[in-house]
Amino acid sequence: MRWKRAILAALVGVLAFAASTAMAEISGPWPSIAGNDTGGIIPYAPNLEGFYPQIARDYCGSWGRLSHVTSVHRRYGDYISFVCIDKPWMIH
Repeated sequence: MRWKRAILAALVGVLAFAASTAMAEISGPWPSIAGNDTGGIIPYAPNLEGFYPQIARDYCGSWGRLSHVTSVHRRYGDYISFVCIDKPWMIH
């Protein structure tokens, strides 16, 4: 009976580890972004300085749009905002 509990505990541990590493891969190298197809906000982090245009470009690119960073507030707790712009040469 004890060995069944030990096997169950080990299995739960392996599954928990697999789920945590899978979530780390999904989140990717960028911070979480709140937004939709018209734009969004990125939490400010000093170690990402200079990467905000690329983060916005990646996000808007997933919607098939261009990006433009509209404001940068360099304080903890603030956000970098951006808009997603339609490609004018594309037909919807």
